[in-house]
Amino acid sequence: QVQLVESGGGSVQAGGSLRLSCAASGYTSSSRRNCMGWFRQAPGKEREGVAAIYTGSGTAFYADSVKGRFTISQDNTKNTVYLQMNSLKREDTAMYYCAAAEGVRGTYCSTAVGGAEKFSYWGQGTQVTVSS
Repeated sequence: QVQLVESGGGSVQAGGSLRLSCAASGYTSSSRRNCMGWFRQAPGKEREGVAAIYTGSGTAFYADSVKGRFTISQDNTKNTVYLQMNSLKREDTAMYYCAAAEGVRGTYCSTAVGGAEKFSYWGQGTQVTVSS
């Protein structure tokens, strides 16, 4: 059973930056054929994909709404994925969730940002609040 623990959320003014972390444990294989993603959900809205990374290659994928502002990265030695968020806007305010899909191909991950159903494991979430 994969377990995900997020950290790094908080409150920041518009234009500021935050870095979220997601530590993963419990993978059944060391092959690193995994897709890890970040999603967010604001009150009254559906869960929205933000970014994903294929851990085998480090290839990253982004939603259009965050391209150029957010960067997803990984530290394989720590089984940790990061989401660096710059130039934050009020509309980025949401609960941010880390998600994982184990044992998948890179092509699977390339479309994973578009669908929460592609991920089997989820963290508890970390709140990001951006004020003007």
